[in-house]
Amino acid sequence: MTRLIRELSEISNEYDALFVDLWGCMHNGVTAFPEAVAAMQKYRAGGGKVVLVTNSPRPWRSVADQIAEFGVPDDAWDAIATSGDSARLAMYLGVVGQKVWHIGEMFEADFFQPMELLDAPLDVTVVPLEEAEGIVCSGPEDPLADPEIYRPQFLYAKQKGLKLLCANPDIVVDRGEVREWCAGALAALYTEMGGESLYFGKPHPPIYDLARRRLAQIAQIDDNRILCIGDGIGTDVMGAIGEGLDVLFITGGLAAQEFGPDPVNPDPMRLKMWLSEQNLSPTAAISFLR
Repeated sequence: MTRLIRELSEISNEYDALFVDLWGCMHNGVTAFPEAVAAMQKYRAGGGKVVLVTNSPRPWRSVADQIAEFGVPDDAWDAIATSGDSARLAMYLGVVGQKVWHIGEMFEADFFQPMELLDAPLDVTVVPLEEAEGIVCSGPEDPLADPEIYRPQFLYAKQKGLKLLCANPDIVVDRGEVREWCAGALAALYTEMGGESLYFGKPHPPIYDLARRRLAQIAQIDDNRILCIGDGIGTDVMGAIGEGLDVLFITGGLAAQEFGPDPVNPDPMRLKMWLSEQNLSPTAAISFLR
């Protein structure tokens, strides 16, 4: 039975570390949530460790710079694990070949920057689709455009037998009041068409392995003392449960409309019924992280 709480402090003393989603939990893609920042600062002041675990396709240092601009200060977290870093590790090990076709926005070019975790990374080159041995998708070039626009290229890629590395399994995110498509939507389309997509962010195991590695660099903490926090039922919640980790579901994020007209006060019965339909049972739920 999922416990509905009002503040993180109601359960935080049961855990020594938090794996915290960013978009929808700590910020809305434009600005930080002050109460969420204060909750992380309070938790860390009490000795807890905070690892930000995000499906962002960016390297962790780029994410750190981005969230600082949003208003998430350095004293609200200890480490960052990104889907991008997890995917980059696989890319530089050669899972989609040496010559790749990149789908993404211009600012995501830092996906191809050197990676410190590898001594001898593969020399990966970005090439046109016709010359590619594989595909790297960090996101759609236009996050507002229907993913179906990639169907012709994906048909060609599937016929060539190219694998698609998905750097962000999220289907959509809300940037302020605007809903945008993510790399996961393109990977889902490619898979639906018969292509092979490789995932490295939540809910898939590689990003949790990376998060544990980041945590181990600062503290040795058992899994039963880690709480995951996120608003994505098919990413944050499903991934945590799959890893055997406790999870706090943020109801005021992507699924806020499911729980009544007031996002601050989700209807307990609607929440119970919706979670039953999802066939998932998070440890606890809270409207917004605070």
